[in-house]
Amino acid sequence: MAFNASWEPPTVVSFDEVLKLNDEVSAKTGAPIDISEDIFRIHELAMDWDIGVVRYAPSDQNRIPTGPDGKKVGIFLLHGGVSDFKSVERIAKLLPEKYGIPVATMTFPGRFYFHDANRDWPGDVENSDGSARTPLWTKETKITKDQYSFIQDTSKREEYGTLVSLTAKEGTEFYHRMAAWPVAFEQAVKETARRHFPGGEYSIYIHGHSTGGPFAMMASQRIPNIAGLLGWGSSPFGWMYPIISGDDWNFPFNQLRLRTWRDTARYMYEGMKQQEIGLPMLIELTFERWESAKKRPNFKAEDFIHKNSTKALETAAGAAATRLKLSQQETAALVQRYLGYTRELVGPGVKPVPNFLSIHGINDDTVTLKRCERSLPLFAKLDPPPKVRPVSLGAGIHSWGWTDDKLPQGIVPSVAKLWHDAIMNGFFVR
Repeated sequence: MAFNASWEPPTVVSFDEVLKLNDEVSAKTGAPIDISEDIFRIHELAMDWDIGVVRYAPSDQNRIPTGPDGKKVGIFLLHGGVSDFKSVERIAKLLPEKYGIPVATMTFPGRFYFHDANRDWPGDVENSDGSARTPLWTKETKITKDQYSFIQDTSKREEYGTLVSLTAKEGTEFYHRMAAWPVAFEQAVKETARRHFPGGEYSIYIHGHSTGGPFAMMASQRIPNIAGLLGWGSSPFGWMYPIISGDDWNFPFNQLRLRTWRDTARYMYEGMKQQEIGLPMLIELTFERWESAKKRPNFKAEDFIHKNSTKALETAAGAAATRLKLSQQETAALVQRYLGYTRELVGPGVKPVPNFLSIHGINDDTVTLKRCERSLPLFAKLDPPPKVRPVSLGAGIHSWGWTDDKLPQGIVPSVAKLWHDAIMNGFFVR
């Protein structure tokens, strides 16, 4: 099909332009979609892992568009560091409704709650009996409180509040799972792509929100038919994080960070700091929001890939190798595999990093436009360098869930329109 080879995304989209994009998408006739779950088991590093994927597709398969490369368009969504597939559900529904594009959302290993029909996690993250919420890596997995100890870290209190974590005790299933999940994650994205967007039929455009960004980057070279990287508040490769953020995280691999009401407060403040809301009201709103927010997983194992903690990567690989009784040569290969999760692949015949459309909300204080701009010279050094275009959107915070009176669907319609236009106009064609 013909496409506009000269098309480029706007550098800045003003608030008024966001309203226009919103109205354009809202006025577009929608069509019925089908929503289905795909729960499957993989076996990696001598362990079973259950993976939950939700697919959103047009009921009429003839509506699926063909992209500039002659293949069907499919979008693969990865959520951020606090949640699961539900945090990207609104855009996952809108894309097939309005544009006919099928979407697969994969929840990170351990985050899909298999035991509730609504996929809502029960209870609270921390419990009075000394237990805490832990990942559900298979339907049968049970991590008991004797497998971990609590850690409270105030080193980043000014920005994050007190960081509450669980340290998995050496030799426990919790410890071994924390060492092995990166390989399960890699294989899960490959299997999800294979099952829902088979090569030769589909070109995949992958999005990873926030923490999901480095995993989308990782997947982009390992899955042959990923054609482009779609950003909204998306972090880049893990190795870039300390450089563009000026922040260095070196938590051990066996430390699971709990996301508490403090994280809700951080994001609430981000969206309301310019509204001159008093502290008592902000506190009230935080705990009101937490009542629904705590239904999401609210734990994070992925920091050492997201933020390039090389020591943690090496020790995690070493722990997995020790459990598997690998040889010295096999251990070294596994260590290199882990270290590779935060970096681009290089060498003869390696697939290039796809082009990256990186959109950022004007009030996003977490993965900022400035961070994206600092990453540009880093991407430019890749061989070959991808085309990276930062876009400043005149509305929105870090979360996909933000709304206001003028934008009842938040930034979802405008971001969807920019993604669609970039795909169909050939921005990702190299």
